Amino acid sequence: MGNLKQSIFGGIFSIITIGILTLLTYKTDFGIFLIASFGSSMVLLFGYPESPFAQPKNVFFGHLLTAIVGLFFLHFIPLPLFIIIPLAVGFGVGLMILFNVTHPPAGGNPIIVIIGGVSIEYLLSPVISGSIIIIIFAIILNRLILKKKYPS
Repeated sequence: MGNLKQSIFGGIFSIITIGILTLLTYKTDFGIFLIASFGSSMVLLFGYPESPFAQPKNVFFGHLLTAIVGLFFLHFIPLPLFIIIPLAVGFGVGLMILFNVTHPPAGGNPIIVIIGGVSIEYLLSPVISGSIIIIIFAIILNRLILKKKYPS
């Protein structure tokens, strides 16, 4: 029965969290708060909060690090997209593992950054601001509602 409760609340909190990020993105002038990889983050944060990949430092620094890698390759490596995209993903994954901040959904960030052709402001909004928002909702759900030890 506990799995049912977690699945219901995980689904509801995914709707709420992504809904707020979507509203902030499309109904305010505050900037972009939503990236595709945050949808995958919901699975870990709300479904498997005990996973080391769902811990706040992994979520925050995993997203930040891989977005920085994507920006670096986009703006400083003058090679065709079909070369820099796989290189950026590989470097991002390797650096997350090296720095012990692995968050699997963040592995897609270099692709998002490069295809989107974003600027450095992308780090503040949506990466940093969005990561903080999803971490806050993970703490609210897991610690206050589901009474789980989160962060571990």
